[in-house]
Amino acid sequence: MKKLYERQQRTLARPVELQGVGFLTGQTVRLRFRPAQASTGVVFVRTDLGPGACIAARADLVTGTQRRTTLGRGALSIGLVEHVLAALAGLHIDNCYVELDAPEPPGLDGSARHFVELLRTAGVRSLPAKRTVWTVTEPVVVRQGDSTLSLHPLDPNNRIDPANQSPLRISYFLDYGPLAPIHRQVHTQNVTPTSFASDIAYCRTFLLEEEALAFQKQGLGARTKISDLLVFGPHGPIDNKLRYADEPARHKILDIIGDLSLLGHDLAGHIVAHRSGHPLNVELVRQLDQQLQATLPRHHLAAA
Repeated sequence: MKKLYERQQRTLARPVELQGVGFLTGQTVRLRFRPAQASTGVVFVRTDLGPGACIAARADLVTGTQRRTTLGRGALSIGLVEHVLAALAGLHIDNCYVELDAPEPPGLDGSARHFVELLRTAGVRSLPAKRTVWTVTEPVVVRQGDSTLSLHPLDPNNRIDPANQSPLRISYFLDYGPLAPIHRQVHTQNVTPTSFASDIAYCRTFLLEEEALAFQKQGLGARTKISDLLVFGPHGPIDNKLRYADEPARHKILDIIGDLSLLGHDLAGHIVAHRSGHPLNVELVRQLDQQLQATLPRHHLAAA
């Protein structure tokens, strides 16, 4: 991998909190974002299990990717972390403690909207440490069946503007098949804190009606109504309306941003996703982390 430049690390200016119902457990969950020192990263704290019940947001601590990203193991675990992570990564808040008193964040409306709005009220401050922006020198591709996810090198004609803080583009191709109630769609997004907040953060998680009914039979979502989520029946969203014509594809980009933050570094280049989800998102992070581990010693030697 290739180092492009560095930017100042950031954290919150003050703590902020909210509460809401967890989609999976049905519990009322209190979540608090708290500032952290430089190079802390994002750390989840299960306050219901004690102040030492901490889980760092790192790819090696991912233990589940089935329809959601889960960190930790056994009692000390947290599911559905991707929307919280996307809000922090999308706004370039690099260091933060995320305290919550349940094994999942509040579901809210299934997007990152309320997290982003809350974080913006807290404000940010720069820290006396740098965060590196990396790109690849050749494409990195991961596959599973007919799904693919890849990171392509930065276009040499694309001028890097550190003021925009993210020379990253993400394209998502969504295709559930010709008879699916969700039409084929593609969305491409140049990701900066401003564009994330305006174009991606409001996009909600979605599922098919049969999937929602299956979750209910498993006892999940006891306090969540179909109208609280973006559920697609044969004729489109049930008791709901799309915020964007391609909202599902945009939400997939939201998930990618959240999952890729588990790398702990900024990325530059063009991410191209076709029918991919959390398993491939995390696998790409693991592949990139391997490349970084091979690159970092040489980089440090060169710097010395």
